[in-house]
Parts: sequence; C-alpha cells; structure tokens
Amino acid sequence: MRFLCHLRSKFNMAGIYIHIPFCKSRCAYCDFYSGSDFSLKEKFVESLCAEIRLRKNYLKSEKLRTIYFGGGTPSVLEKNDLSKILNEIHLNFNVLKNTETTIEVNPDDITENFAKMLHTLGFNRISIGIQSFNDTELKLINRRHSAQKARDAVKICQTEDFDNISIDLIYGLPAQTPEIWENNLNEAISLNIQHISAYHLSYEKGTKIYQMLEQGKISAVSEEVSLLMFKTLIDKLKDAGFEHYEISNFAQKGFRSQHNFSYWNDEKYLGIGASAHSYNGISRQWNITENYIANVANGKTFFEIENLTPQEKYNDFIITRLRTSEGINLAVLKEKFGESFFNYCLENAKQQIKSGFLQIKNNCLVLTEKGIFISDGILGDLIWG
Repeated sequence: MRFLCHLRSKFNMAGIYIHIPFCKSRCAYCDFYSGSDFSLKEKFVESLCAEIRLRKNYLKSEKLRTIYFGGGTPSVLEKNDLSKILNEIHLNFNVLKNTETTIEVNPDDITENFAKMLHTLGFNRISIGIQSFNDTELKLINRRHSAQKARDAVKICQTEDFDNISIDLIYGLPAQTPEIWENNLNEAISLNIQHISAYHLSYEKGTKIYQMLEQGKISAVSEEVSLLMFKTLIDKLKDAGFEHYEISNFAQKGFRSQHNFSYWNDEKYLGIGASAHSYNGISRQWNITENYIANVANGKTFFEIENLTPQEKYNDFIITRLRTSEGINLAVLKEKFGESFFNYCLENAKQQIKSGFLQIKNNCLVLTEKGIFISDGILGDLIWG
C-alpha cells in the first residue's frame, strides 16, 4: 500500500448528512435507528425540511461540497420526497457546483425509472448495499435482494450514466469461508465499479444476529480466518487498481468518498434527521430519536450537545487520521494541540514503530501494512486516557 502524507485541499469542505430511517425490513446485523412505519413518512420529510431551515446557520459561511442521504433506506423515498429535501438544502446553504451528492440504495429498489429519477434530481454518486453475492449469506442476514438482483442494480445504474458507484460488502459472516469471501470480491471487481466499502461483521447487542449467536444457532468465524479475509480484501483490491485510502474503504483513482473523508479530516458537517450527528469543530451534536417529529414541529429542543475537551479533540484527531492512508501529520498535530500532546503521541508510538507497526514517513505517522491488521490496539496506545 502507498501512503500519502499531505492533506489534499479538495477535501477541505463542509458536508450535510440526511438520515432516512425507514426500512421495508430490518437486516439481522443492523443496530442503526430505523423503522418500518411508513405512515410517518410524509411528516418525517416535513420535519427534515423544517430542521434544515432551523439549522441553516450551523455551518456558518462554509460552502457545502457534499450531500449524503443515508439510513435506513433512502431509496424507499419517492421523487417528491427527495426533491423537497434537496430544494430545501439548496435554498438554505451555499451549495457548490458539482457537489458530491450521494444516496444509499437497496438493490431491489433500483429500476431504470428510479435511476433516471435520481439522475434528474442531481444525484451523482450511488452507494449500493449489496453486502454479499452469495444467496445463502443474504438470506441469513435478512437482506431483501438476491445476488442476481445486486448485479442487475449495478448494471442499471451504469446504463443510466452513473459513473461513481460504491458498494458495501460484509466479511466474517457466520459459516463464511475464505473461498466464499474471495468469490464475493471477484464478483465486485468484475462489475467495474469505482468504490468498495468492506466491513467485518459486528455482533451488536439487541440485533437478531447477536441473539442467534447467544443461542448457539450460529458461530463467529475465528480471528485467524478474519485476518485472512482482511488480507485477501487488501491484496485483491490492490491488484485490481483500488487505492486503500482508509481501513475499510477502497477507491479507484479519483473516486474517494469525499463525504466520508470529511469525517476523517476534521471537517465540519451537519446531520439532519432523528439520530443524525453534527460537528462544527467545537462541539458535537446528535439528534434525539424520541419524539423527533413533534419536537421539531413544536419548536422544542431536539438535539443534545457535547462540548469537546482538548483531550477529546486530540483523541478524535488520532482516531480519524490514523485510519487513513495519509496518517497523522505530525506538524499539524503539534500546531493544533501543542507540545504536550505531540510528545505524548510520539512517546506512545515508540514501541509500535520499533515493532514495525507504525512508521514516520515525510513527517507523518502512518500504519504499516502489518500495522493495519492490529490498528485498534495501536489506536488504544496513542489516545489520551
């Protein structure tokens, strides 16, 4: 992997995230805020538009370079819903020309007409939640689509001139073998897409798959197999021309997710909708899920605020930067946090550097290839606490 030290100016941006909580069915692994009561959809869209108006000054004079619709399942919204939200954003924010505008979609929602509609509304990036190209795995995690429908969804988007397509994949699923995972990667590569996000399955308490694990109905893959799958992921995508620019994210040249990179690069962002998070460089805010619609409509407080301490800001800086191929720019670290935090970081990095898990390259502290595999432990050493 090639690590780049400089921070590219094109990622200096403000972004807006719109959380759409509706799902036709709940995936077995999902612990995000979502629901299936579509009778609330119209009121929820109205609340989103009202919140956009209420918070139009949150980003101050920052220009909006990314718009991201996530969920949940944003692709359950209709043209009128999406149009209302987008129009409200453009009325209340300084949106740059050619803003990266992303929508997450489920493969079974994609038709030619739906893809045409997204293009007409100005979406220029599609993120498709495929997760697997194996029908047995898809059934296990309660996905609504088949492997063939996933392939068809990508091809439809390509036919409708979307040239910035990302897909999500999950590895470490119960009973998943390295061979099955390699087949999933081969399928993804063959689709000629621009971006892949790949995450290891996490057993979150309260999810269906966590309950299945607790009941002994399934078994988690071993750590050895997980590491083999991660190595296969890195090697195969690198050979296919993808840049490994963040631990879980891979992009063809010029197709990094600008919106996600803003999170990792300490840029400001505004989250709209129940459970959405915001950051303005000073504090973090998150919207309360309970009574969100009523609270927005009645002018009541619908979010909570956490003012960040210097230690918390330092920890956020370390955690987000070290995950990227750029790593931690030591000059920026010293300038932002001062001598004590700078020395603390270097002192705690010494053993990891000696062991070959970290390296200093062009005055940047970056993970080595073998360091990527134990990144959580390394982060634990470097954060303040």
